[in-house]
Amino acid sequence: MGKSNSKLFQVVKYVLFTALAVLLVYLAFRKVDWKVFLEGLGQTRWLWVVLFIVFSVLALVGRTIRWKELLNPFDDSISYLRIWDANNIGNLASVALPGSGEVLRCGLISTKKLEFDKALGTMFCERIWDAIALIVILAASLILQWDRFGTYFTEKVLEPMASAGIWWIVALVLAAVAAFIILVFRLRTKSRFCGRIADSLSRFWVGIMAFSKSRNKFLVAITTFFIWFMYILMCYCIIKAMPTLDGLDLADATFLSMVGNLASVVPVPGGIGAYHYLVSAALGMYGYSWDTGILFSTLNHEIHAVLIIFLGVISYLSYLGWRSRKDKQDEA
Repeated sequence: MGKSNSKLFQVVKYVLFTALAVLLVYLAFRKVDWKVFLEGLGQTRWLWVVLFIVFSVLALVGRTIRWKELLNPFDDSISYLRIWDANNIGNLASVALPGSGEVLRCGLISTKKLEFDKALGTMFCERIWDAIALIVILAASLILQWDRFGTYFTEKVLEPMASAGIWWIVALVLAAVAAFIILVFRLRTKSRFCGRIADSLSRFWVGIMAFSKSRNKFLVAITTFFIWFMYILMCYCIIKAMPTLDGLDLADATFLSMVGNLASVVPVPGGIGAYHYLVSAALGMYGYSWDTGILFSTLNHEIHAVLIIFLGVISYLSYLGWRSRKDKQDEA
């Protein structure tokens, strides 16, 4: 019964997320003049698109190097190739179901030395570094370009979040999580169930603290900067690929990249719809038409999605080959 309910929950969640994606796609594309869109597509400078793909791959390489450094304190025998494959397979899974890839990739690299809970903790440690990078770059963009971005950020982000009571919801969720953790640890010796959860949380916390155990902390920091700089360059390449956006520069690419990354928080398959809508709205702040915004977001999102799917399939085949060889070695 438990497994049936779990499967039903996953199906319902996927249907709801897909419905949200369809709604956002409709809202984003309903105002598109397809003639203008296709004309803009025909003017695309494809050499810049090729550079976009190069920077996308480099960002993925950076993520592989950073995760390897965080995993080394627990099991330094895990190869770069295995981590690369796990990341790509996880990204492929997230295209279908948001958030599933994070759990999957942790399972793919788990070993006897590196339990799943610790691997999940290192992934959470990565997300903390990403959040720090996002906040720093966003703050720098707002400080250096307040006249251009300040009003947009205040009116489109902070005020809607305040009016919707988001901060109170976040505070209540954090308080509930903290209360749950305290209760679990207090009952760990009295309840086998709470004891198991407490042990799992302890291993998870050890994973989060992976940075403190890292032998090369500078490498973790510099690869985080590298990854996010690649994201900005990816956005800049699509700007340069579109003649109509020639007036925008690297600072604008930084801002649009931040909007795109904030859009990825919306739980829809592959970010479809949410990214297009929010990025197109951000470009409207510059005075560009909705058609231009949709073309920009489509090039940026869909080319990256195709790359993720391609690399994910290749890595999945690579993983199957590695798994087959390992099984044969274990049998021998």
